[in-house]
Amino acid sequence: MAKGKILMVEDDASLAFVIKDNLCLHKYEVEHCDNGQDALEAFAKESFDLCLLDVMLPKMDGFALAENIRSNNNKVPILFLTAKAMQEDRLEGFKRGGDDYITKPFSMEELVFRIEVFLRRTGKQDSIQQEYQIGEYTFNYEDLSLSHNSEKKHLTQKEAQILKFLCNNKNRVVKREEILIEVWGEDDYFLGRSLDVFISKLRKYLSKDERVNIFNRHGVGFEFIIEDQ
Repeated sequence: MAKGKILMVEDDASLAFVIKDNLCLHKYEVEHCDNGQDALEAFAKESFDLCLLDVMLPKMDGFALAENIRSNNNKVPILFLTAKAMQEDRLEGFKRGGDDYITKPFSMEELVFRIEVFLRRTGKQDSIQQEYQIGEYTFNYEDLSLSHNSEKKHLTQKEAQILKFLCNNKNRVVKREEILIEVWGEDDYFLGRSLDVFISKLRKYLSKDERVNIFNRHGVGFEFIIEDQ
């Protein structure tokens, strides 16, 4: 039985063969597409547990593909495969809906590890608190939703993981490295810059209730304040 079904989008035929072969050896089912348009059509027809996207793709680049996937599905993890090392490119990936990235060249061991981490975290093994009241908002971690009155916002997996961590540590200062290790599994400078992108998004989502704030604590981290709770 397959451990999960992965949509892999990579236009380098040799690299795609190596990745698919290794993932199949680790008991994953892999659907390979060599361009963004075919991948989007495949995603519309089938159900996937994770998307593995190259950035530089013909017909539709990985950023645009991720954005299209996110417009239809906020839960599926998106992992970018990229040869680009510029910080701006990494941040762009997160802004477009990506959850993580791995920079070429990479080891297959690292790729498999990253995939397994994502699939564990999106599984049903988490039996602890799933719903949180955040001022006027209701946050449901299981279905990745943030509700305010009659409006419901669907979060990405990473947005939900960060918000859940903040909820579990509300009204206290948490170090940046605490969040990074909990959510990404490592403390890295570029991941720290990416964390800022996610925090900005969460502030925007929670802006309708003035009692809810995520404060920067310079040189330390963040403090999630929920007044009257």
